[in-house]
Amino acid sequence: MAEHSITVESTLSALLAGKKYSTIKDILVTMNPADVAALFEELEEDRLPLLFRLLPKEQAAETFVEMEPELQEMLIRGFSDSELREVVDELYVDDAVDLVEEMPANVVRRILEQADPEMRKQINEILRYPENSAGSIMTTEYVSLRPNMTVEEAITRIRRTGVDKETIYTCYVTKDRNLLGFVSVKDLLLAQDDDTPVSEIMDTNVISVNTHADQEEVARMLSKYNFLALPVVDSEDRMVGIITFDDAMDVMEDEATEDIEIMAGMTPSDKTYLRSTPFDLFTHRIPWLLLLMVSATFTGLIITRFENALAQLVVLTAFIPMLMDTGGNSGSQSSVTIIRALSLGELEFSDLPQVIWKEIRTAVLCGVALAGACFAKVMLVDRLLFGNTDVTLPVAAVVCATMALTIFVAKCVGCTLPMLAKKLGFDPAVMASPFITTIVDALSLLIYFGIASAVLF
Repeated sequence: MAEHSITVESTLSALLAGKKYSTIKDILVTMNPADVAALFEELEEDRLPLLFRLLPKEQAAETFVEMEPELQEMLIRGFSDSELREVVDELYVDDAVDLVEEMPANVVRRILEQADPEMRKQINEILRYPENSAGSIMTTEYVSLRPNMTVEEAITRIRRTGVDKETIYTCYVTKDRNLLGFVSVKDLLLAQDDDTPVSEIMDTNVISVNTHADQEEVARMLSKYNFLALPVVDSEDRMVGIITFDDAMDVMEDEATEDIEIMAGMTPSDKTYLRSTPFDLFTHRIPWLLLLMVSATFTGLIITRFENALAQLVVLTAFIPMLMDTGGNSGSQSSVTIIRALSLGELEFSDLPQVIWKEIRTAVLCGVALAGACFAKVMLVDRLLFGNTDVTLPVAAVVCATMALTIFVAKCVGCTLPMLAKKLGFDPAVMASPFITTIVDALSLLIYFGIASAVLF
């Protein structure tokens, strides 16, 4: 695919140099809008306005939606009012809302000025909903049918109004805006009689979401039920819009990206990596690095507290990195597993006792296995192979006991903190690798020096 993109890019560049605009248009119209948008990102920006104007109106709007906000802004600033109006008129409401949210105020003013009054009204209505809510990502463009319509009347309505709707496969049956049921185009086409009322073939078992529902929960519902769209109702159960599966996929991608960045100890960013400047990356990474650096001072304080013990038996120092790393890795394994289960809705806070019990049993198995491997490594490699006579049987016993107990504590901490964070209303991803590793590092040192003091001194 990458080689194909490079070939098309070089071909377009050559055609542009030769001013073969009709040939360029013939190539572009055969491409998917997403591929055209990806191609435009690789070309020089000064060429984009010309190439964009070669696209047919509908394809131009679809391509525009797929482009990065920076390129969208650049094109808008170069559009005449009539060109901007043509693009905005072809956008679905949810795409227009996304565009407005991404653009600076002066560009937003131009967009709204060129939108027709009905579009402007719908955009403003959606913008009033809280960020990350179902209402903020829905579209108001759906096919609405009345229950007393016949199948023939319903199909006629779809033909007349469907061209401006985001999806027509699922139609919603409403009365005074109250959602009564839904019917698919397949059901209408396969109906035995054209005079059959829609109320007789519609499905009344409707699953809907409230406008203030969390967008991540909406995405999970679409995935769970394999819906193409999900109706959105207000507090009075009146239908106000739908959320389509493509919007849900965008939400899932954004949420996954955010969780990954938080779990890696970074502040989430709206920019792609290649469009982020070094200063952008710095500002998103430095807060966590400062926090973790300060929190790691507890580790230093613990080592300082036991420096006299370390001075008496220096060999203990050699095993500190292994114990801390193993504990941190064990805690991270548990936390990532729990965070994933929480994000998928597989776990609730009420499941905490069951989770802890499962992690305890897992910790025992992992602890015994790693302690045995550690004992063999310490006695065979450190003592016999490297000839370190300070590595005695009691020292090996202390290291192995610490290993087992550290894994036990790490897995309990790793499974508990994300669930507590979720219960308190925080993002569980915050309690992931960097944070838990810092906590477990301190606990592993306390366990290590506690056991060593009791056994060796």
